[in-house]
Amino acid sequence: MAKRTVLNSVGIFLCLVIAVCALGCAGEPAAADTGGETTMTNPAHMPENPNLAIDYHGADLKTIVLAGGCFWGTEAYLARVAGVASTEAVYANGDESYESVSYKEVCTGQTGFAEAVRVEYDPARLSLNTLLEAFFNTIDPTVLNRQGNDIGSQYRTGIYYTGEADRPVIDAFISARQEDYSRPIVTEVEPLRTSFTAEDYHQDYLDQTPGGYCHVSFDTLPSFNTPVLDLSRPTFTVPSADELKERLTDLQYNVTQYAHTEPPYRNEYDEVFEAGIYVDVVSGEPLFVSTSKFDSGCGWPAFSKPIDPSLIVEVTDKSHGMTRTEVRSKLADSHLGHVFNDGPAEDGGLRYCINSASLRFVPLAEMEASGYGAWISLVEEEAP
Repeated sequence: MAKRTVLNSVGIFLCLVIAVCALGCAGEPAAADTGGETTMTNPAHMPENPNLAIDYHGADLKTIVLAGGCFWGTEAYLARVAGVASTEAVYANGDESYESVSYKEVCTGQTGFAEAVRVEYDPARLSLNTLLEAFFNTIDPTVLNRQGNDIGSQYRTGIYYTGEADRPVIDAFISARQEDYSRPIVTEVEPLRTSFTAEDYHQDYLDQTPGGYCHVSFDTLPSFNTPVLDLSRPTFTVPSADELKERLTDLQYNVTQYAHTEPPYRNEYDEVFEAGIYVDVVSGEPLFVSTSKFDSGCGWPAFSKPIDPSLIVEVTDKSHGMTRTEVRSKLADSHLGHVFNDGPAEDGGLRYCINSASLRFVPLAEMEASGYGAWISLVEEEAP
């Protein structure tokens, strides 16, 4: 049975007080102790949204819900982060006995729901780590139940993930960012349990209300709203079994087709840190770039992330008396190696331990001639 909310006189009074303050956001916010903070209004002309020019149809999108205080400003900012396909103002992670919830109920602070934004993004263009960086530029993660002029549990900060694979990335990000603050980060991190879409007038509010109240500054937005190169990839194909046996060495064939493991320290790319791209030895499809490669000391090439998470398939591996996460290429189904949660925290905390025999390295100087010109910018951006 759905929970029916009964507001007592105190609850009604509290709701009206908070509602007046919040609805004052459409013009000037009600006076409040801001602790020296500056009340801001959004620009009369909102920054352009680069995502409107990107076709996300057919993209393998991921979803995360981010609570950053009043969702008007949070939504407007995140909607303009390049790689974000869509945003929606929602009420998230409150009392699960509710079958629906309204703004009037949420503003009492008695429902447990937070004003939040559901973000759908394209991991091929925007990493979760970069999205979290953008989100943290809109909040003070050390303040509990308050952002800007807005006070109450519904204005808490939170990261609500929809896939378990995101948790280690989020934890690593929080751990790395804690060094930037003298006070503890209190942003809650939880799986998304429940959410309800907010009323229509809350959706894209600042786009519909030029000059409306906003606690978010857009000054940092330009560093996140430059569109990533649309990787127009050539077509990659998987050779027949006979072709593979003829083209690959015995080691390459056994590693990619039968999940064998090459010897540590005695393989082709363990100590290679030259600028370039690493492609699937079977299909030729790009998988990793040199800028994400690091020396893990494990004896095999190690990467903090693939070029595009959608190119990788993760499989539970219980061989050799262990439980590990195997990674395979999606197109060719080549065994690549395994992924672990002990990578560099500043790069997301993951370590993709990959067999050299599963890869072919193309140096930066040869990428254009080898048909990988579309990926050169990914290598040159951070190449020494």
